Amino acid sequence: MISRTNIKTQLEKTRAKRIGESSILNEVEAIFNKNELERNLIRDRLENKSISNENQFDFDLLFSENIYHIDDIKKLCVDYRLRFLDSRYFKGPFPDEAISKIRGLEKEHDTTLKGFKIVAPAKLMKLENADDPLLLAPMGNDYFYLIHKWGRDLHPFRKLLMWPYKSFENLIVAILCLSIVLTMLVPMGLFSRGNINQEYVLMFLFMFKGVAGIVLFYGFAKGKNFNGAIWNSKYYNA
Repeated sequence: MISRTNIKTQLEKTRAKRIGESSILNEVEAIFNKNELERNLIRDRLENKSISNENQFDFDLLFSENIYHIDDIKKLCVDYRLRFLDSRYFKGPFPDEAISKIRGLEKEHDTTLKGFKIVAPAKLMKLENADDPLLLAPMGNDYFYLIHKWGRDLHPFRKLLMWPYKSFENLIVAILCLSIVLTMLVPMGLFSRGNINQEYVLMFLFMFKGVAGIVLFYGFAKGKNFNGAIWNSKYYNA
C-alpha cells in the first residue's frame, strides 16, 4: 500500500534543503529586527521636522486618484475647518497600517519618503481624537500624494456647521439669519398692541446686536480666526 503524503512533512523537508533547523530562528529574528528598525526610522521621520518638500516617485507606479494639488487641500480645509500641517504636529499615534504603507511605497519606488503632511481637525493636532486624519507626502510643485487615511469619517453636518467660520461675510449672514429666527420666536402680540411690524424691527435690531456681541466676545476671548486664515497655521488658538 502506498502511504498518503503528509504535506507538513514535505514542507519540513523543503525547508531543510534551504536552511538548517538550528539557523531558522536566527534568520527569522534578523528579519524581524530589520523590519522593526525600518518601522522605527519611519516613525522618527513622521514625528520630527524635515526640511524636504519633495519626494522622488516613480510616476508609472502612482495612482492618479491619490494625487492632490495644494488648492484642493486648501479648499477642503477651509470648508471643513481642518488643518494642513507637518506630521510632527500630529499628537495621536500613527497606526501600523500607515507605517506599512509607507514602507511599501519606499520599497516600490526605491526611495526614502520625507516631509509628511497631515490633514486633520485642530484638536487632533493637540489631543487624541476619533476624527479622521489624512497622511500625505509632498511630490513637488504643490502636489501631494495621499498615503493613508484612518479613523472615522467627519460628522455629516460639519461642513454646514463650519460655514459661518469661512469668512467675515459668512459670519455676518449667519448672525443675520440667527437674529431673524430668534426674532420670529418672540410672541410680540403678548407684549404690545401697537404696530407689531415696528416692534419686530426693533426686536430684530436688539437680537442682532446681542448675537453679534456674543460672537465677537467669544471670538476675541478664544483668539479664533476664519478658516481661510488658519488652514495651515501651526498655532492652536488661531
